[in-house]
Amino acid sequence: MALNRGTWAIESGTKLNWHLWDGLDIEEAVFFLITNTLIIFGQVAFDNALAIVHSFPDIFPKVPSLPSPLLLLEGLFLPTSRYDESRLEGMREALARLQKKSRSFYLASGVFPGRLRIDLVLLYSFCRVADDLVDNAKSASEAKHWIAQLQRYLDGAYGAQQLEGFKSVGEFVKETFPESAQAALVLLPTSYLSPKPLYDLLKGFETDLDFSSHNDSFPIRDESSLQTYASRVAGTVAESCIELVYHHTSVAISKEEMEKIVHAGGRMGIALQLVNIARDIAVDARISRVYLPTTWLKEKGLTPEDIIKSPEMAQVEGLRQRVVVEAMDIYREARGAIELLPKEGRGPMRVAVESYMEIGRTLRKPSYKVKAGRATVPKLRRLAVAWNALSG
Repeated sequence: MALNRGTWAIESGTKLNWHLWDGLDIEEAVFFLITNTLIIFGQVAFDNALAIVHSFPDIFPKVPSLPSPLLLLEGLFLPTSRYDESRLEGMREALARLQKKSRSFYLASGVFPGRLRIDLVLLYSFCRVADDLVDNAKSASEAKHWIAQLQRYLDGAYGAQQLEGFKSVGEFVKETFPESAQAALVLLPTSYLSPKPLYDLLKGFETDLDFSSHNDSFPIRDESSLQTYASRVAGTVAESCIELVYHHTSVAISKEEMEKIVHAGGRMGIALQLVNIARDIAVDARISRVYLPTTWLKEKGLTPEDIIKSPEMAQVEGLRQRVVVEAMDIYREARGAIELLPKEGRGPMRVAVESYMEIGRTLRKPSYKVKAGRATVPKLRRLAVAWNALSG
C-alpha cells in the first residue's frame, strides 16, 4: 500500500523502470529481499547462539534471562569441537520421548524459558525411562531388578552409597542399563534436585508391581491408597518441577513459603495423575491393573477382576466421574499456588496444568471422543487452552 501511495519511492532518474508487477520496481523488490533476508539470518543467528549457551552449562555456567551481546557472540562462535555431542544427543532423545509420550506436556514445554525448559524435559525423560524399564519388563523379577538398579543409581548420584566396581556413576549407568536409557540417567540434573521425590517415585513403581503378584488383593484398596500412589508417581515429579523453577530463577523466598508451594505442587501432581487414571481405565485393564479403589468397587457390587474383564461396562463411567471430581477438587485447592511462582515459571506452569486438566474437563462431557482407549482433546482445543493459560 505504501508503495502504491508513493510513500516509498525511487526517483525516476535512479531506477531502471523494470517492474515485477504494477507498482513494484525491481530496485524496491531487491532492497526488501536483501533486508528481510538479513533480518531472518539475524534471528536465526540469535536463536542459535541462545540455544548454544543454554545447552552447555559446563561452558556457560550462568546465563542471565537477558544474555549480553558479548555472551551471545561467544556462544555463536564457539567451535563445534567443544560441543558435548553426547549431551546434545541425549537432549534430542529426551525431547523426542516427550513428544511421543505426552502431547500435553510437550506443548507446555515449549513455553518454558531456556535452561529451565531443558532441565524439565530431562526430568520427564528420566521418569519416563524409569517407568518403561519397569513396565516393559518381561517378569516381576526383572522389574524388581530394574527398580533395584535405579535405586543404586540414585544412591551413587547422591553419594548415599559407593558403587562398588565402578569408577563413576556414568560408568555404572553404561554397564548396567540399556543404551536407550543411559542418556536419561546421565543427564538428570541431580546436583540441584532433592533425592526424596525420586526415591518416592520408585516406591510408586513398586506399587505397580503389586498388580503382577499372586496376591488376591489389589494394591489400591481405598481412597487413601489411591492418593498415596498418585503422590508417589506424579506428586513427586511435580515437586521436582517446582524445585527446578526456583533453581533457574533469582527470586528470594523463605523456607516456609517454599515448602508451602512445593506441597501445593505435589497436590497438583496428584490431581493430574487422577485425571490420567480416569482416562486410562480401559488401557490399564488390558495389563491387569485397576487403579479404582476396591472400596469404591464394592459399593457398586464389583471387583477389580470385573473391571479387567469388562472395562467398558456402564458402572465404570460413574466411577470414572468420581475420580475426575476428586481430581478437580484437588486442582481447585492447589491452583492458587501457581500464581506464587516466579514469572519465568508462572505462565508456562499454568499451560502445563491446564493442558492436562482439559482432559479431565473433556471426560466430564457426555460425548467425549475415545482414541486407542483414551479420551482425546482436539489439537486446536489444546492450543486454545494453552494460549488462554499463558495470557493469564
